[in-house]
Amino acid sequence: MKVMIFLGSDSDFDVIEDGLGVLKGFGVPFSLEVTSAHRSPERTARLIREAEAAGAEVFIAVAGKAAHLAGVVAAHTVRPVIGVPVDSDALAGMDALLSTVQMPKGIPVATVALGKHGGTNAALLAVQILALADEKLNAGLVDHRAKMAAGVEAASKKLRGKL
Repeated sequence: MKVMIFLGSDSDFDVIEDGLGVLKGFGVPFSLEVTSAHRSPERTARLIREAEAAGAEVFIAVAGKAAHLAGVVAAHTVRPVIGVPVDSDALAGMDALLSTVQMPKGIPVATVALGKHGGTNAALLAVQILALADEKLNAGLVDHRAKMAAGVEAASKKLRGKL
């Protein structure tokens, strides 16, 4: 396993689901667990230690509301942590965004967009981090970006054809 993904709740799964497809597409092995910074802090700490022992190089933490999961993970590891704030009805995700992005000096958490876009971008950022030491992943990222660019060009041609 290269990437360990923690969900603060099973209801957060839909936020990371597309990101799991990204990791699978790049052939990056990952594991996923539901654990809570508040409801199961000892479990969270244990899972971090176990993930490191199993070879996790990057952690992704998906959580909403108070969203302390990414910070708790970062406090227990020196490996990169990517926080994905989950939007909610109460404050439209601003609570989770601010909780994730406002880490104290010395305990960094990379924070991506709210919701599903964040889940996908967290997976891509994890791949980029791993690609620093993996030429095959790096080549895959270059190809991925080229395909995105080609898609934009194709969409532009299609729209121009309607004029």
